[in-house]
Amino acid sequence: MDSSGAGNARSTAVADRRPFDFQRDTFSFPNELLWVYEYDANGKWTTRPRVPKPEYWQHCMLMAQGTKQFFYNVRFDAGRPAADRQTYRKLIGKVIRSNARRTLPENRKIVIPGYHDLREFSEAQESLLKDGLGGGWRSYFQRGHWRVVFPFTRSHQEQMAEHLLNELQSNQPRVVHLLRFPELSINHAVVFFAAQEDTQEIHFSLYDPNQPSTPRTIAYRKAARTFYFPANNYFPGGRLDVYEIYSGLLY
Repeated sequence: MDSSGAGNARSTAVADRRPFDFQRDTFSFPNELLWVYEYDANGKWTTRPRVPKPEYWQHCMLMAQGTKQFFYNVRFDAGRPAADRQTYRKLIGKVIRSNARRTLPENRKIVIPGYHDLREFSEAQESLLKDGLGGGWRSYFQRGHWRVVFPFTRSHQEQMAEHLLNELQSNQPRVVHLLRFPELSINHAVVFFAAQEDTQEIHFSLYDPNQPSTPRTIAYRKAARTFYFPANNYFPGGRLDVYEIYSGLLY
């Protein structure tokens, strides 16, 4: 059977997909931190409970998944009149139930009226989106979590870096799990949406649900075959392991 038609259709769909735009395609509100992370007087990285306790925390995986679902499966139409809260609640539910591993065809995309993009929509309908994304407990049941108990070899990380680079060149943002196992100094989900490569490193631009104001960067160092994340307000900086989730039958 000649499969060139299917291949051409897929190539056309990828070519027609617009690039991910951080200012349009991300949530405006943060996944709040449950802990305060800091160095103590002896230079040791420590944690203590945040007071008062935040209201919206441990939702990074759901926010990363939702970002991908909105990008792949939604069309915003600011030219249509804004809807009421009940209508938006139903539309958000439809988005969250959509497949995070496949793209809806253009004629079946979920249309959200009254807004230009996800950033604007999440500023206006923050409470509806937080409710619609679901409880934080769902982050613990992401199907790809089985992978964390197996070693992440340098060969695996090299292959992952190449895979992510190839996908991003086709305007396909990827949800990735960041971790250090078994110590779990980081256990987090972000969205890679662009990459730049030079002879020594690949720099991945990412949307971090914990820090939604501006893009962040993770570097893959080719010689060490290792990903490195700069220090921030929840990670002391250094190497970590990366693998893609919301991508297939096992993940």
